[in-house]
Amino acid sequence: MTYCLGIITSSGFVMAADSRTNAGVDYISTYRKLFDFSNPGDRVILLCTAGNLSITQGIVSELEKDLKVNEARNLHNLESMYEVARYVGSQLRQVQELDETRLKKDGIDANCSLLLGGQIRGQDPALFLIYNQGNFIHATKDTPFLQIGETKYGKPILDRTLSFNTHLEAAAKCALLSIDSTMKSNISVGPPINLAMYERDTFVLDNWLRLRLGDPYLAKIRKMWEDSLKQAFNHIPNINWQHQENDSSEDILID
Repeated sequence: MTYCLGIITSSGFVMAADSRTNAGVDYISTYRKLFDFSNPGDRVILLCTAGNLSITQGIVSELEKDLKVNEARNLHNLESMYEVARYVGSQLRQVQELDETRLKKDGIDANCSLLLGGQIRGQDPALFLIYNQGNFIHATKDTPFLQIGETKYGKPILDRTLSFNTHLEAAAKCALLSIDSTMKSNISVGPPINLAMYERDTFVLDNWLRLRLGDPYLAKIRKMWEDSLKQAFNHIPNINWQHQENDSSEDILID
């Protein structure tokens, strides 16, 4: 399992991913899941991967190969992020068609999903979630974040703190706390954490961070977040057990 997320705001976007993979409780390893395909000065393109590792590695390899040998169609010459998302989705389907039958024959899950974020010169930044079938949706002002993998533990903080107008640095902190909350609740998600923050209309990725297990900053924000939550919890008034609109004897029981 893994956890990746992307956040888009009015001033740019943030993408983050853990690095833990597992094929059972006795086989846990570390693989990178956030990839930079940018062409500085013209476009910034980031990709997060989740799911079957052989499939996602195959997709990344095909994208890298096309940049070297396919001058007609690759990540650096497509004209819009929509076209980039279509192209990445087609590469996903192509790799799955090669391997899926044999994987399923042996009972191996071949599913995967991707997050694609980027900006091409002359256009607005965009963030997409590409499904296992190769189709996709994009983030909007009303829904400024997208997740893949083990999403449930890191979602509450995103729901409560993010909006399209959130400051970009605050969005980056929120992303890091979302991943840390997931690591706290699920051992299948773990460091190193890769975190990238892109500032709109700069067309260069200046902010990239890799946080390993035991990193002092990661430990610090975890403790501060836990202390803040405990403090907020302690300030919530106790339940007034006498405040009842209906007597318990009048409750309706439903089978």
